[in-house]
Amino acid sequence: MKIVVCVKQVPDTAADKKFNAQNRLERTGIENILNPFDEYAVEEALRIKEAQGGEVIALCMGPEAARETVRKAIAMGVTKGVVVADAALVGADIPVTAYVLAQALKKLEWDLVFFGMESTDARAGLVPAAVAEDLGVPLLGFASKFLPGSGEASIHRMTAEGYEVVSSKLPCLVSVTRAINEPRYPSLKGIMASKKAELNVWSLADIGADASRVAARTEVVSIAPPQPRPPCVVVKDEGNGGVAAADFLVQRKIL
Repeated sequence: MKIVVCVKQVPDTAADKKFNAQNRLERTGIENILNPFDEYAVEEALRIKEAQGGEVIALCMGPEAARETVRKAIAMGVTKGVVVADAALVGADIPVTAYVLAQALKKLEWDLVFFGMESTDARAGLVPAAVAEDLGVPLLGFASKFLPGSGEASIHRMTAEGYEVVSSKLPCLVSVTRAINEPRYPSLKGIMASKKAELNVWSLADIGADASRVAARTEVVSIAPPQPRPPCVVVKDEGNGGVAAADFLVQRKIL
């Protein structure tokens, strides 16, 4: 089984967030880490590799510094890594990110591609579907359980009533939720091995990217913190609590 896991470098979730003049998240001068959601995707891919054999490749689009993020995945057990880095990708939006990942995937041999359900910096959760659209292959999204089969794959996807089972022939893409497993910690042996592991850096030319498709088509116009919630209203029920609650709803034009 040949598996690719798409991973992303993100700012440490504990770090203070700063934005530059273009309203983009400032990624320099702070610690960057492997997207926590992607650790679940890496873990699931490694479990399949351990059960069935094969290889797992970590694929990342980002600055060349993202190599250290990919090495974290290698330390967990991934076979090798690929980083697509190019100055033209600064400020890439979702369509550009999806296109670049799709182009890179066309250069790799794979049966399955795993994604985390979203990234902690953007939290859009749209890249897996956009990559699937670019490649023209099925997506099994938001998997809480993965069930490999012979030439096919199935997932459990949680719903309000329980879960649904969704299946697809291979090759396909899978995005996973945090319910799917518990990611392992890199071992000391894995950390040492990751420093010598194969890690390729590709440019846009290397993946045959069309220059007209790598310019962001969206921009962030403004950024503002969320509005604080108004204080709650406590009604002491002395026999007229229902009337007070109804008056409260009427005043806010809910009733």
